[in-house]
Amino acid sequence: MNTSADLLKELRIDRNAPQPPASRRGVWIVLGAIAGIAVLAAGAWFVLGRATTPEVQVVEATPIGSGSASASVLDATGYVVARRMATVSSKITGKVREVLIEEGQHVDAGDVMATLDPIDADAQRALAASQVAVSRSQIGSVQAQLREAEANVGRLGGLARQQLVSKAQYDQAIAQRDALRAQLATARNSTQVSSAQLRIAQQGMDNTVVRAPFAGVVIAKAAQPGEIVSPLSAGGGFTRTGIGTIVDMDSLEVEVDVGEAYIGRVMPGMPVESVLNAYPDWKIPGEVIAIIPTADRGKATVKVRVALKQRDARIVPDMGVRVSFLERAQPTAAVRKPAALVPNGAITDRDGRSIVFVVEGDAGNEKVKRHEVTPGRTLGDDREVLSGLVGGERVVVNPPEKLADGARVRIAKDAAGDTGTE
Repeated sequence: MNTSADLLKELRIDRNAPQPPASRRGVWIVLGAIAGIAVLAAGAWFVLGRATTPEVQVVEATPIGSGSASASVLDATGYVVARRMATVSSKITGKVREVLIEEGQHVDAGDVMATLDPIDADAQRALAASQVAVSRSQIGSVQAQLREAEANVGRLGGLARQQLVSKAQYDQAIAQRDALRAQLATARNSTQVSSAQLRIAQQGMDNTVVRAPFAGVVIAKAAQPGEIVSPLSAGGGFTRTGIGTIVDMDSLEVEVDVGEAYIGRVMPGMPVESVLNAYPDWKIPGEVIAIIPTADRGKATVKVRVALKQRDARIVPDMGVRVSFLERAQPTAAVRKPAALVPNGAITDRDGRSIVFVVEGDAGNEKVKRHEVTPGRTLGDDREVLSGLVGGERVVVNPPEKLADGARVRIAKDAAGDTGTE
């Protein structure tokens, strides 16, 4: 046996033999390598992309103007007040018999609001009327006696001249006549006093009827039938001091407290724009009535009265209101557009023009857009923008020098929460 020859035959490569199937393990290794390379490429693109995207500080432009021809120079808060408001009470102390008002009811001057029990006043009037009747009857009695006395004087005067009666009798008749004349004058004076007392008693009857002193709207009803009312606070907690409270809605105005440091910007007759807290979209025109010439030491403020040029049932006393003091209206050619307020650092100069960068787009996909603006006054750390920007837009503060129109940006985390309203 040739063992070596057989072994050499086994080592020979058969070129015509079929190829063995490829190993699946090698395929998975190749695919894994490709996926790893893709992940590394994506990570590198993300890191390098964020490194090249600038991070910026963003704030929201504050609207400070309105659609009118004037710009706001000062804003203040206050309340709606009524210059003509009264808590109506009776002139006398008495028990309420009837109340004829309700909250929200409109009353005219002279309308009856309530009536009091008139028993005592009616008795006083009846007594005064009786006294007047007695005084008038006394006048009639004295007048009859006086006529008789004057006739006696005439008769005795003729007899005395004929010396048929004594002079003493004649003098006595004269004295009696004069006495009756005096009694008549006293009776007439008593009648006048009694008549005056009757008028007072009648006024007391009228005082049992409580009437509206002026036209207005009832905002409070303070008494009920059966209660005791008094113009003075007497009788403890069981005595009412008023029937109800009336407000003249035509006398409504606004009172605002302006800081001493800014009162120099306010002048009488200055146009204003008032916005009620209850109706933030309703702008009411008005003007400054007067600046009260005294200051509040505790709050360091000065009170300013503001007139409302619109009358509406929605305006009620004690409503909160925000007042914008406006500049004087300018000619049409010089009318300024509504202004916004931005930090000084948001406005930058590029190619001799003042611009701001406004951030647009959703979170994670923010881009900047270049806006050419017209800057106005400097107010502390802020700057007024007269045109080119609208209040509420997000602007970049201290933009990088290489920031261009349409560039992608990242908003700094500490500024992301400051873009909303305060």
